[in-house]
Amino acid sequence: MTHPKPTLDIVALGEAMVEFNQRPHDEADDAPLYQQGFGGDTSNAAIAAARAGAHVAYLTRLGTDRWGDRLMDLWQRENVDTTTVLRDTQAPTGMYFVNHDAQGHHFSYARAGSAASRMQPQDLMHWTDSIARSQWLHLSGISLAISATACDTAFAAMAHARSSGTRVALDSNLRLSLWPLARAQACIRHAVSLCDLFLPSLEDMTALTGLTQAADIVAWSHAQGAAQVVLKLGADGALASDGKNQQRLPGHAVIAVDATGAGDCFAGNLLAHLSAGDDLWAATTYANAAAALSVQGFGAVGPLPTREAVLKVLNVPSKGPTA
Repeated sequence: MTHPKPTLDIVALGEAMVEFNQRPHDEADDAPLYQQGFGGDTSNAAIAAARAGAHVAYLTRLGTDRWGDRLMDLWQRENVDTTTVLRDTQAPTGMYFVNHDAQGHHFSYARAGSAASRMQPQDLMHWTDSIARSQWLHLSGISLAISATACDTAFAAMAHARSSGTRVALDSNLRLSLWPLARAQACIRHAVSLCDLFLPSLEDMTALTGLTQAADIVAWSHAQGAAQVVLKLGADGALASDGKNQQRLPGHAVIAVDATGAGDCFAGNLLAHLSAGDDLWAATTYANAAAALSVQGFGAVGPLPTREAVLKVLNVPSKGPTA
């Protein structure tokens, strides 16, 4: 069976949301200030990839409300293809709040019954061509968790990608507020068996598997079927493995103010550079630097770095990844 030549680098599937991120304020003030932005893990990754020079499309359902319109405007400004976005007249666009304290950042969601949660396998008829024309399909644990029908849609998209010769990337992004642990364990384990690249975090995998050592988590991931694994270690960097070789990259020394979206930034930049022909090690090096830059500003989208900013950190002459 022949497949059309890829004309997209990445298609990402999931839920995009409106973000309200708490800003620094006087502790004596009982009314903290919030900065309005946008988020949603796979949407963040799509924008990060586009800023790195990749050709990206987004697969989702979105409300026909004002917030949905603003998300469409955002993607169009960021050069993310919106022709695959379905508008739902019967459901709203989801939103979330980010609060910060000494323990880090914390999320509160208003996404029940959102348009994206109403994704269903029939929606795939609008997306099969884009998936088949792309090098990568990117999903996450949240793509699976927002509803049973969204989970079915994600698995159908993964199956179509594999039959079309499109590689599949999965970010663990475990949110136990969305589904029971036992279901998360079963669904994410199955999803890992369908992916070519798995992007877990140490915290997620400890909750999912009980494993606490990076090497054990990488070995578990390969055992489930993932050919390539990049374990995100936050401030400690990342551990990349192709099943035969491993490379540990230390974190960059930065002053972090908000880690919201840092893992998504990592995923998007990694996929952009894999799409451009970089090997796993070079792509991980770039993604590691990009994620370090992203934690130095507030919000999920605003701090996502440009290609030029990342290359400056890496002391590389500025040129596009597709050059």
